[in-house]
Amino acid sequence: MEPRVLEGLLEELTGLEQLSVWRDPADLERFSRDAFDYSPVLLERLRSCRADLVVRPESVAAVMAVAAVCARHQVPLTLRGAGTGNYGQCVPLEGGVVMVMTALNRVRAIEADSGVVEVESGCLLKELDQSLGAHGRQLRLLPSTWRSASVGGFIAGGSGGIGSVRWGFLRDPGHLLGLELVTLEPEPRLLRLDGADAEALNHAYGTNGILTALQLATAPRVPWQEVSIDCDDWGDALQLATLCQRSALELHLCTLLDRSIVDRLPPWSGPAGGRHRLLLLVAPDGVATLERLAARSNAIIVRIGAEAAHRGNGLRELSWNHTTLHCRSAEPGWTYLQMLLPQPEQALIEALRVDWGDDLLWHLEGVRHWGGARLAALPLVRWRGVEALERLMAQCRSLGAVLFNPHVLTVEDGGLGVIDGDQVAAKARFDPKGLLNPGKLRGWTG
Repeated sequence: MEPRVLEGLLEELTGLEQLSVWRDPADLERFSRDAFDYSPVLLERLRSCRADLVVRPESVAAVMAVAAVCARHQVPLTLRGAGTGNYGQCVPLEGGVVMVMTALNRVRAIEADSGVVEVESGCLLKELDQSLGAHGRQLRLLPSTWRSASVGGFIAGGSGGIGSVRWGFLRDPGHLLGLELVTLEPEPRLLRLDGADAEALNHAYGTNGILTALQLATAPRVPWQEVSIDCDDWGDALQLATLCQRSALELHLCTLLDRSIVDRLPPWSGPAGGRHRLLLLVAPDGVATLERLAARSNAIIVRIGAEAAHRGNGLRELSWNHTTLHCRSAEPGWTYLQMLLPQPEQALIEALRVDWGDDLLWHLEGVRHWGGARLAALPLVRWRGVEALERLMAQCRSLGAVLFNPHVLTVEDGGLGVIDGDQVAAKARFDPKGLLNPGKLRGWTG
């Protein structure tokens, strides 16, 4: 940013009430990063990206004031929650201002009859789930970073996670029921959108509106039980995972890990044992059924106990991208992919094992896709360079996988690869000068 623009911006922002402003280089560094170093590609691309200023509003009025100042000065504005994402969603590609939303953290209302919750975007998911628990409710979907992630960051940058085995993905109709947003204009508007209009801002990386509050559907609270099942044969483990999903079981998590991944998990996760491992969160009335299914497969089942009894680590912290985190902590040379596997899954897995061997370790997650039980994959990939990664992704696609590339910057390329006209239209309505998180929405040409 040009010095005169920066000084003018700073002068206006420091005069605002309920707003903290930071210029210290350490703060600029810290708030310009997320966990993009999971990807060597993004690490190289994003390592030098820095904000010029960081602000933290404490009210919606302060958010609107920041939006007005940025619009008048034509300065890029990038929104940030807790910064737990892996794809550079909150990294300012063009500098400017990073706005940290974590001080907007109130749970505004929980409807007694429906359980619908209205919550400000900076509220941590852990705290929101605790508030819901007092009303006998729980969040339907959570990332594995649920202890530290914010609800606005999850809606803007996430796609699924814990609970996807039952509830599918965040962009499925019925999860996001409405939202409150601030427009990025010289005279910002505070708007409320219903569920239909809100969908265009769901998983848009904060490129097309400043989310200040969200209305979310919830589910009745269940005292989840933790169960692990070990299998000697991968084919048996895969078949058992599929059977668990298709049985009359209430599941909240269904994770399948190759024995080589189990060997790399932290000691508190349980003994390695050289077997493939299935991790499940199941309702209490389903534990006996899991025991019967495990016995039929000659598998070893361990009833770990009630999830609520754990004050620290549990099976949630061994699932989704936390699995990647643990393996990278043990050996930093790993990265990962994300994909929805074709059915049956084993043909693709066997074909890739022939070519990649121990450089590709399988991690599967049970999900529901358009009402059907499916398996998503977050395999660990030993880093061999960009060319090898591109070859692997091309091979996955040729075998029928739907790939969600975690090594790219834009909303579209990290998803289905196609431009969402509704997202682009929403940006035109709510960010007409294209100042929100520029460079992340490929369809925007304004």
